[in-house]
Amino acid sequence: MLPYQEIEKQLSAAVLSLVPDATDETIKVRPCPNPKFGDYQSNVIMPIAKKRSMNPRQLATDVVAAIDVDSICEPVEIAGPGFLNFRLKPAALIQTLQAVAEDKLTFHCESENPQTIVIDFSSPNVAKPMHVGHIRSTILGESLKRVFRLQGHKVVGDNHIGDWGTQFGKLLVGWKTLLDRDALKADPIGEMERLYKTINDKCGEDEATLTEARQELVKLQDGDDENLSIWKEMIALSQDQFDTIYGRLDISFDETLGESFYNDRLKSVVEELQSKGLVRESQGAQVAFFDDIPELKEHPALVQKSDGAANYTTTDLATLDHRLETWNPDRIIYVTDARQQLHFRQLFTLFGRKTPDAKARLEHVWFGAILGDDGKPFKTREGDTIKLAELLDEAEEKGRDVCKAKNPDMSDAEVAEIGRVIGIGSVKYADLMQNRQSDYKFSWDKMLSLQGNTAPYLLYAYTRTRAMFRKAESQGIDASSRPESLKALEHAQELALAKHLCNFNVILDLASEECRPNYICDYLFELAGLISQFYENCPVLKSEGDQRAARLTLTHLASEVLKQGLTLLGLETTEQM
Repeated sequence: MLPYQEIEKQLSAAVLSLVPDATDETIKVRPCPNPKFGDYQSNVIMPIAKKRSMNPRQLATDVVAAIDVDSICEPVEIAGPGFLNFRLKPAALIQTLQAVAEDKLTFHCESENPQTIVIDFSSPNVAKPMHVGHIRSTILGESLKRVFRLQGHKVVGDNHIGDWGTQFGKLLVGWKTLLDRDALKADPIGEMERLYKTINDKCGEDEATLTEARQELVKLQDGDDENLSIWKEMIALSQDQFDTIYGRLDISFDETLGESFYNDRLKSVVEELQSKGLVRESQGAQVAFFDDIPELKEHPALVQKSDGAANYTTTDLATLDHRLETWNPDRIIYVTDARQQLHFRQLFTLFGRKTPDAKARLEHVWFGAILGDDGKPFKTREGDTIKLAELLDEAEEKGRDVCKAKNPDMSDAEVAEIGRVIGIGSVKYADLMQNRQSDYKFSWDKMLSLQGNTAPYLLYAYTRTRAMFRKAESQGIDASSRPESLKALEHAQELALAKHLCNFNVILDLASEECRPNYICDYLFELAGLISQFYENCPVLKSEGDQRAARLTLTHLASEVLKQGLTLLGLETTEQM
């Protein structure tokens, strides 16, 4: 058990011994914002006291008298109206580090209540290139998937592909009349994009073309063999593009189903809503109204158009039914941009009314936009949407430039590989370090800087730890982990680094509870800074005996946590830069 977990356990016991009805209270201990006040802090006393009209200061005094943490903490201090401050004893800290070094404990802990969690993320559209707008959902969803899995949850990464809809009528007309097979072979997505744009423009000018597109769509929906064959080829070509992009980004999914998969369920979804009185007819359409919800009163949800066609809400309800039947999840998380907030408020409300006994908690993890220097959505100089493949190409090129500048004598092959790690990692990290609900400006200079909270800075911090062990080996020094030597740690910078390592799991809990990987980014940035301060103040290889062994072991532990954190963010590491 990590120190903060032991404190939480004992704090909970002390509180319940004094306030037996506080069983529903969440008793948490968190790292102290200011180290001068202690290592951990809890404010749980104040809400418990307020709820019961008790004196918080007196309750805090009674809790301190009842709590049993003498073996790991100095005397507990009371601050302000009832804050509890805890300061670890060095011996308890060393004991924790030794347990981790001996593989008896980890700095990350599995959840006591593992859940089944479905994460719906990325969701590109067939016959269209993945663009910069897909990057936030894709990277954020993958990181959350990794964090939840590390915590012992069963996680289903679900890529809900856009493979159905009115655009396919236009694509079918283009395919049958304008297709260039050579162009399709050379650049499938580019050719399909050309076909769509050409026919879409023509539909705006020529009613006959629009009618033809509608007819082709109806034939597709009715199961016409030729149209189905073309449509399947479009999907296969698009999936090749998706797989290439996902491979470069190290993204994986457990389920990839298109909207078309749920077509057979749509009719029954509408019928169920009708039978339960959750929709009513409006101008020939079936609509769900939310008159009892102020923020939704003026925003009814269309579930079936007047021509009998379904829409996103219908498909999403059918998808939910499938997920409940297939995985019986505890949580279903949708990772999309902020513009879809209204849709998901409608969907979640309607689902709750349709399936009131479902245990699944639905969450919309939304994010802001990526902006250019002008503060507008990030686009090319010509005003076109930036294709994701081209963005990644540029990222790798700039990563190579960073590598060459730092190591001009490195081979081309090494530069290419390290440049890839730096470039792709920089794009990912620059996105994840943001408060996900904020817009941010895309800046190559900032994200590739070796200074500040960036991927190159953290990757360099990691390579420094690896270089330490290579240097030790070259000098004939035994750099293997020696847990028993950790008792020699006593310098302030050694202990500060050790305490930060013990807080890794706290940060993982926060990141998973709020679906905010930026907490991990901030933690790693602080960790890299503490590693640097440790090196500056505590010579490692120049020290001797148990002190050197202890410092090498501490470096090893720090290196592992840094790598683990970067992996959770989806970043690869490299042994040198």
